[in-house]
Amino acid sequence: MSDTVRLSFKEMCAKFDVTPRTLRYYEYIELLSPEKEGRARFYGPREVARMTLILRGRRFGFSLEEIRQWLLIYRQKGTRPQLETWIALADRQLAELARQQAELESSLADLKALRDTAEAELGRLPDADG
Repeated sequence: MSDTVRLSFKEMCAKFDVTPRTLRYYEYIELLSPEKEGRARFYGPREVARMTLILRGRRFGFSLEEIRQWLLIYRQKGTRPQLETWIALADRQLAELARQQAELESSLADLKALRDTAEAELGRLPDADG
């Protein structure tokens, strides 16, 4: 028996908590290339690693096209260009996430101030029961 990981379509969906539609779509846009035996699909270590990278990239806010292009670089140009591209993408996304964080912190502060103002006003109103 081989030590190589080989997951069925259903196992791959379960392992990564994705829908069958998502997995088929990732295959359609050439992010994943499972082995096919008849109508069955099997996912080896390469596809499991790629799926991990895809989901991590999505969590960080990268588009599927950015992820696809980044994964293609390895096959076309090798490790160094892929890592250089990754650093540039990561730097850009870190700046974008920092901008979003600042915007969110501003919104939180504004909402808290409005809530506190409403609470103070409520305290000045006569009781509705009396």
